[in-house]
Formats: sequence, C-alpha cells, structure tokens
Amino acid sequence: MTAVGQGAPGNQDRAGRHDVELDLTGMTCASCANRIERKLNRMDGVTASVNYATEKARVEAPEHTDVAALIATVEAAGYGASVPAPPAPRGSEDSAAGAAAAPDPLRRRLVLTTLLTVPVVALSMIPALQFPNWQWLALALAAPVAVWGAWPFHRAAWTNARHGAATMDTLISVGVIAAFGWSLYALFFGAAGDRGMHMTFALTVGQGATGHDAAGELYLEVATAVTVFILAGRFIEARAKDSSGAALRALLELTPTDATVLRDGTERREPVSGLQSGDVVVVRPGEAIPSDGVVRQGTSAVDLSMLTGESIPVEVAVGDRVVGATINVGGRLVVEVTGVGADTELARMARLVEDAQTGKADVQRLADRVSAVFVPVVIGLAVVALVGWLLVGGSVEQAFGAAVATLIIACPCALGLATPTALLVGTGRGSQLGILIRGPQVLERTRTVDTVVLDKTGTVTTGVMSVRAVVVADGVDRAELLAVVAAAEHGSEHPIARAIVAAAHAPVMPADAFAAHAGVGVTAVVDGRAVQVGRLTWLVDEWAVTVPDGLEARITESEASGSTAVAVAWDGSVRGVVSVGDTVKDGAAAAIRAFRSLGLAPVLLTGDNAGAAHRVADEVGIDRVVAGVTPRGKLDTVRALQAEGHVVAMVGDGVNDAAALAAADLGIAMGGGTDAAIAASDLTVVSGDLRVVADAIRLARATLGTIRGNLFWAFAYNVAALPIAMLGLLNPLFAGAAMALSSVFVVTNSLRLRRFRGRVA
Repeated sequence: MTAVGQGAPGNQDRAGRHDVELDLTGMTCASCANRIERKLNRMDGVTASVNYATEKARVEAPEHTDVAALIATVEAAGYGASVPAPPAPRGSEDSAAGAAAAPDPLRRRLVLTTLLTVPVVALSMIPALQFPNWQWLALALAAPVAVWGAWPFHRAAWTNARHGAATMDTLISVGVIAAFGWSLYALFFGAAGDRGMHMTFALTVGQGATGHDAAGELYLEVATAVTVFILAGRFIEARAKDSSGAALRALLELTPTDATVLRDGTERREPVSGLQSGDVVVVRPGEAIPSDGVVRQGTSAVDLSMLTGESIPVEVAVGDRVVGATINVGGRLVVEVTGVGADTELARMARLVEDAQTGKADVQRLADRVSAVFVPVVIGLAVVALVGWLLVGGSVEQAFGAAVATLIIACPCALGLATPTALLVGTGRGSQLGILIRGPQVLERTRTVDTVVLDKTGTVTTGVMSVRAVVVADGVDRAELLAVVAAAEHGSEHPIARAIVAAAHAPVMPADAFAAHAGVGVTAVVDGRAVQVGRLTWLVDEWAVTVPDGLEARITESEASGSTAVAVAWDGSVRGVVSVGDTVKDGAAAAIRAFRSLGLAPVLLTGDNAGAAHRVADEVGIDRVVAGVTPRGKLDTVRALQAEGHVVAMVGDGVNDAAALAAADLGIAMGGGTDAAIAASDLTVVSGDLRVVADAIRLARATLGTIRGNLFWAFAYNVAALPIAMLGLLNPLFAGAAMALSSVFVVTNSLRLRRFRGRVA
C-alpha cells in the first residue's frame, strides 16, 4: 500500500480518512515498536499499528493529517520514518547498485568483535593461558568490543533515555557497561590491578573469589561475550526475517522488466513500467505476460502456478482474461493491456499479503502490553537482586553477578517477534500456494470454525454452464427465443447468462433498460419488447405473467433432473424455458472429505432449485442443503447457523455471496469470483479448486499454532529465567547466549512454516 500525502495516492476506504504506510528505522526490539505505536496513537484521530518484524507502521488518520506530522512524531520519539519509495525497476542501474551495496555493517561488526572476544574469553576462563599481566592485554582487546561493538546498544539506550523510555537495548547497554566498568575499577583500583589476579566468574553460588579481594574480580569476558552473543542473535534474526519475507519479494519480482509492444503494426521492446491500459503487447511461447489484459489474437496455454499454486496450464483464447507474470507456454498471443502497476492482480495479491503481515492478532496485543512494561520491571528486579544479595550477606561479586545476569537474560524481543515472524512466513507461503490471508484476526477465527457453508455455482460446481434444452410455447420460434433471451442476459455477469449468450451463436441484439434483480433474474427492453428472464415464481409473482399449458410441467421436469430452468416472458406471457446446467468440479468430493477431517460440517447453499442442489450435494457427499434462496436468504441462513451456536465459514465467489461472506465468522472467496466477493472475505483462494480451501484453513491453523507456540516459549523463558538469574544461579555469559538464542528460536520456529505442503498435487 502506498503512503498518502505528498502527492501519493491513498486508500479512501473510509469517508474522511486515509491509510498511510511508513518505513521505520532505529527500532531494535519490540519495546521500540510499542513506543512508536503509543506516540502515534496519541495524535488526534490517529490509529496506528507498528510491526517490529517488517519495520513498518500502518496508520489510519483523518484526511487532513499531513504525513510530515506523522514522520515528525516518530522522529520525536527517537526513531526514523519515511514514506516508502517506489521500487526501482528490476534490471535498472539503481537496482543493480542496490544489490551490490556495501557489506552488511552488522556482519562486519559481528566478525570483528568475535575476533577480539575469543582471546579475552580464553584468557579469562583457562588458567594455563594466563601469563603475567595478561589482564592488561584482555582489557586492550575488550575495550573496542565493549565500546564500539556494543555501540548500537549504547546509542539506542541513550536515545531512549533522552525521551524517558527504556528498551531492550537499555538492559544490554547497562549490563555491558556495568561489567566493563567494574573490571576497570578492579584493574586500576582493586586487587586485580595490584596482584595481576583474575578470578573466573563462578558458574554457581559458592564458587566465588575465595581468598581474594572482591575488587579483584574481572568481568571482561562477560562484557565482550554478551556483546558477541547478542550481535550474533541479531544477525541470525535479521537473516531469518529476511528469509521469512522472501516469498512476498519473489511474488513482487515475477513481473518481467520489458515487453514486446505492438504499435502501428511494428513490434518494439519497451519497459513494462511504461505500459498503459489499452496498449497491445505480443507474448511469445515461454515469455511471461507483462501485465493484466485480454487476449485479442491467438490461442495458447498459460501456466498460472505462480497465481494459483497449480501446475496444470489453462487454455486461453480470444476474449479470455490473462494475468500479468503468468507464463505463456503455448502459442503466440496478442494481448490488450487492461491493468498496470497497482491495478494488476499481482499487485492486489501483494497488498493483501502485506496487509496481513502488518496487522496484529489479539494474542500479540497481550504480548505488546507485557513488553511495554517489561524493561522497567527487569531493571527493578536487577536492583532487587543486587540489594537482596548484599542484605543476606552475599559477596559483592555474587550480588553484582546476579544483577548483571538479570539484566541480560530478559528478552522482550522474543515476545515482539512471536507473531509477526510467523505471519511473515505463513502469509508468504500462502501466497505461493494461491492462498491470501487478509489479517492475523483471520487466523484466530479458523481455530473455532465448525461449519463450512458452500455456495454451489462456481464454488462446488465449475460455474461454466451450458444450455441443455430449450422449450418454446406454441407459435414461438426457438431461434427467436434464444436471440431475445441472449440480448436480455448480455449485460449480466451470472454464469447462467453467459451460457445463454454463448448458445445464441448469432450476434447479440442490442438491449435497453437492462436491470439485474439479484438472485431472481433480469429485465430489459429488446426490440421494443419488455422482456423478463428468471425464475418462474418471480415472473408470476412480480410481473403477473401467464404460463401456457405444459411449460410449467417442463420446468418441474428440468429442475428434477438437476438443471436450472430459466423462464422467458414478454407481453405478459411466458414464451419459453431455457434449461441450463453445470458440472461438479474435479476434487470437490475430496474437498468435502477434507473439511470433515478438519472438523467442519459442510452445508450447500444456493439460489438454485432443490433438484439441482440435491443432485450436486449427493455427488460430492453433502448432507445438508439449503436451496432456492436469494442473497438475503443466504445472509439469513448464515445468521441462523450462528444463532444455533455454530462458528461459520462461508465460501463463495459471486456478488450475491458478498453479504453472506461478510456476515460469516470466516469469509472465504474463490479468486475467480467477483471483486465484491473478494472484498467481503477474510481468505481468498486464488484458484478455483475447492481442495485449496481446506489447505487454506490448515495453513491458517498451522500459522496460529506457531504463533501460540512462539508466545508460550517467550513467556515461559522469561518466567523461568528471571528467578534463576536473580538467585545467582546463572553466569552472565550464559545469560547473554540464552537471551540471543530465545529470539533466534522464535524466528527459526516460524520458518518451519515454509515447509507447509498443500494436498493439491
């Protein structure tokens, strides 16, 4: 999503409000994200959500709010913010320069500090290596680590302190400074400097500095090793987070850099970024389609795997819609561009994935509240440990060691990373499988869903209908009837209408005053006649038409056989009946079995007649059928199921499903459906395969399970580690390593979602 203001287009979804996205810099832990979020939310009318893992802020603000004011608020909190820059075209010099950027500063800092730290730890921990005055060499090696190596933590701690805040960096900085400062005191003013003695830090209580002055205890290895451990943890965390967003980046990079544009009969290669709607492009076999469009010449097969996750190519011909970044694997195509840039299907997928990754689940909000007060509490506990040890008669080094370990062991970073990293990986993996999750709240709903309501046409069945029979009243010509009904239905998007128009073959006559009556039929003026097409009951009740003898019986027979009977009337009388039917999708029965294995009871819901509905239900194995309902009836059915105590998932693809999708606890849209259905849904399955819906629920549940596992570990780790550190049972060295590893564990646990496999071959 692009930022609003300063000339950038906004998302005007709510009257008088707009969405702004900001790139953030300077965040080092979850507490930083919470601080920025609180500052932004204090602005008048502003609602902000800050994601530590993606380093982005999503802000909903009044339309008059200037982006500069939002950026200033972030900067006042001690961090950086900017409007996301448009990506440089792939293959450009700017893009290449970015790829060949200077070495990662975090990597360089980690390598150099590690080289300096290894001899310090070896000298401090291995008596055989300790030569006369070795401690001064250790100090010379440790000083750059404690100052330059830990500088990012010191700088962040100072910045936050100036704003009256404390973060994870505060704990690290205070711990490192305390260990290094104590060592300096011991060297210059204590027994360590006088006698050249160093007492290796006790691993457990009781292994103290027996026989030596407390001031002779050095902690240089603690100051250096903790810095290295935490830098290593940040480095691994950054690499893992980078991997977790790889799926989305791969999605965005699928679009080719240039295209063959046909202008005045001449083909020329031009950058895709310069394409406009209405341009005509040539796509040869093996090339990627440069942007969304409609086929104007040629037939071919198109590999939609990047969009749907399915490897079987789809045949396309003149008039068919094609999607940018899909691969032409057959013949030469001439395509008229209909969507470019942010208006393409690929861009829409990317926006949905980014929106999901930026949001927060309720479980994460609890973690945010904890981490917001966590650092001050830990500092207080460290003081309690220090004073407590001194009060009970412990040595100074025991008290100091317990306090430093308490400072270092705490890890709110793991709490902050628990949800966003799992979302990054889960939603990214979903995009590869053709599953788009709208937000983290969706994941929580999938856990409790027990009923799945399925629209019939286009969801369980192919939705590609064909005319099975045409019955006309006495004195009516069959060709004339088809021509009139095709003209009336030409303005409708419904599959039945498309089947009737296709069956007419001849050029469609013009029609005036077209009106669609959702769920029941259409009306139009064709060749001077007011024509009504739709359900017989609607024609009789609303238009008071008469039904010739025999036609009503034919309608009953047609519906009993599973077809949909469309009555056609003009001049107050039904002139004929067109029977239309479609077929069950491949894999629909397997999908129903998968739903049952997930604990979901399937319900077939359709505006079609009972005969057609029950025929489809019997074929796929659905027991409960609700047929002959209007869009309002679909909504009422969903609400009735909810009133019975069920948690309902609704799967649909049409405009008439939008209300039911929005009302359901979990709305799932088939990607081949209308924009209204997709906008009203929580999950979008890009392919038309119903089995992928089951995969979507499995993926959502797996992602939620990973989030809960991460949060449990993060909470349990701190609850268990803090008392151990306060009791002096934990070496600060090990505390630093454990703190770094806790964040790494959370991120790598989330990365397991990349191995999720759908059941669709």
